[in-house]
Formats: sequence, C-alpha cells, structure tokens
Amino acid sequence: MHNEPILFIVFLIFTGAAVLATIALYARQALIVSYIILGVIMGPSLLGWVTDASLIKGVADIGIMFLLFLLGLNMHPQKLFRLLGSISLLTALSSLTFGAIGVATGQLLGYTTIESLVIGGGLMFSSTIVGLKLLPTTVLHHRHTGEIMISILLLQDVIAIVMMLFLQAGGGERVLLANIGGLALALVGISVLAWLVERYVLVPLISRFDVIQEYIFLLAIGWCLGLAELSVWLGLSREMGAFIAGVALASSKIALFIAESLKPLRDFFLIIFFFTLGAALDIRQLVDVLVPALLLAALLLVVKPWVFRTLLKRNGETTPRATEIGMRLGQNSEFALLIAVLALETGVIRNQAAYLLQLTTILTMMVSMYLIVWRYPTPIAVRDELRRH
Repeated sequence: MHNEPILFIVFLIFTGAAVLATIALYARQALIVSYIILGVIMGPSLLGWVTDASLIKGVADIGIMFLLFLLGLNMHPQKLFRLLGSISLLTALSSLTFGAIGVATGQLLGYTTIESLVIGGGLMFSSTIVGLKLLPTTVLHHRHTGEIMISILLLQDVIAIVMMLFLQAGGGERVLLANIGGLALALVGISVLAWLVERYVLVPLISRFDVIQEYIFLLAIGWCLGLAELSVWLGLSREMGAFIAGVALASSKIALFIAESLKPLRDFFLIIFFFTLGAALDIRQLVDVLVPALLLAALLLVVKPWVFRTLLKRNGETTPRATEIGMRLGQNSEFALLIAVLALETGVIRNQAAYLLQLTTILTMMVSMYLIVWRYPTPIAVRDELRRH
C-alpha cells in the first residue's frame, strides 16, 4: 500500500496494537514490545502495509515531548539541582565505561576509528522512555529510586545533545566551540524565560481560572509545545524545551492535576512512537549485523546493570535500590537511534555501523523491558502483586 493517509495508518496502529497487546498479556510480555513487533510486521520489511513510517514520525515524537513534560512536572527546581549535583560523577563514570565498550567492540569488528567512536557514543545512554514508562507513578512521586533515575537520565540527555552537536558541526573546531557555547547560552536563556513566564503569566492565569479544567488542560499543552518549539528555534531539542516547561510548573499547586490529565495523551503518542520504531527497521539489511548485535546486546544487558549497581552502592545507596536502578537503566537509549541516523546522514559512518547500533539498541530495549516487567513493580506488570500505577 502506497501513499497511505495518516488516518488509515493510525487505524492500523491502534487496531493492530489492541490485538497484539491482548496476545502479549496472555503471553506475559510487556506491551511496549508488542508495539515494536507490530511496526516490524506492518512495516516495509514484512507486510508492507505501512511503507513510509516517516509520515507519522513527527506525531510520534509528541509522545516523547509529553513524557519529558510530565517528568519535569514532578521535579521541583531546587530538588532537581540538588540531585543533579550529587549524581554527576556517577553518570560521567558510567557513560565513559559504556562508551569504552562500544569503541573496543567497533575496533574488534573492523570499523574505522570514527565509526567506533560513534558506536561507543551511542552506547553511553539508557532509555528515558523505557526507564520512565515502566516506573510507577508512586515511585516517581514518593521514592528515592525515581529521583536517582531521573537525575541520571537527564544528565545523559545533556551528553547526548552535546554529542549530536559534534556530529552536526562541519566547520572545524571554532565552529564547534561556538555551537556548544550557543547551546549553553540558549539553555540558560530559555530557563530564565520559562521562570519569568511561569511566575508572571501562568501562575496568575491558573489561580484565576483553575476551576475550568478544560482551560488548564489547554494551557498546559500550549505551554509545553510552545516552549518545545522555542527550544528548537534556539538550537536545543524539543524534548529539552518540554522538560524545562514542566520544571517551571512543578512548584504550582495545579502540577499534579496537569500530570494526571495528560497521561492518556502521552500514552496515545508513545504507542505511535514505538510502532514507528519497529516500522523503520529493515530486516533484510540488519541480517549482516545480527550476530555481532546479539553479542553486543548481551554484553550490555549484563554490564550496564552491574556498573550502575556498583557505582550506586559506592555512592551510598542500599544494595536492593542500587540493583533495581541498575536493572531499570540496563538497556540502550532511543538517543542511540537518533545518533545512528544523524551520523549516517552526515557521512560519518557507513550503513553497517548504523545498523549495528540500531539493532543493538532495539534488542537491549526489548529484553530489558521483559526483565523489568517480570521482576519489578511497573504499571504494566504481568503479575498482580507487581502492578503499580
């Protein structure tokens, strides 16, 4: 089927997702895995019912923005700065460790030094979507576990954005330094602007019209998407802007209501995101890197939880908490997919290196989600005693 209308694609996604999700629940699998598998089945690699996943990619990215916005709503600025300060060394050490594994693997497989560095960079991060999607709301609000995860993931996001700047810079060292300096200035500027708008515009509006829930819902969405677009205009990512928008509202008395009301909207777009993730996979082109990707994914699934567990214990966390956080952060990040695509588009790496990074990421996400759902409390746990919302 060619030139599919978006409405027909949405129909395929949610009808197919309902069917596969039912099967997944009976098979005691994570629902997110079923969305990715659905994308592979309906995408160009198999049935070909959706031939151009890029048609809905922009729609799918909205889910990530809402996820980061809701994350920010649960992080009071003072708490955020305190946590980021205490966890920065741990994040740096873990990222360097995973990056070194990627570089060494790339060299052993015969890739160029630049390709090996890109592979290593792609392995430095854990998935914000998987980590937070499988984190119960009660954990996010009331437990130290969620706060540590959020701090690590946020710092990793900053590192990932800087890495993408390196890939995008094409004018030499001076241009690169100027880009990074501009990024820092943009980050400070948009944060100050968000604080001013929140204090002198949003808070008065919310205080006056807080009984009109429809208006609060609309105001929250407009604020999230507006700051996301401003963030892009300033050279940052939409996700960063959405997160800052959430943090700015975190101290508001209405923050909890906004977070609860936006959850269904977030889930709608995240289903589309995971579908597009699967639909973008070309099975035939991934065959050549299947064996190394399996081996690298297996290595990461063992090493990442262990490294996080070890570093967190040395940072003063209890063994059970350190172990749980390690497991929840034990996969590769969606940022690796973005890095692979960007590096391929700029000619930094060849197709095979990009496919290795992409397939490794997908495999670690799928296996990690399965392990988390079976072992720890999640909103989609297959056992009643572990199901927490």
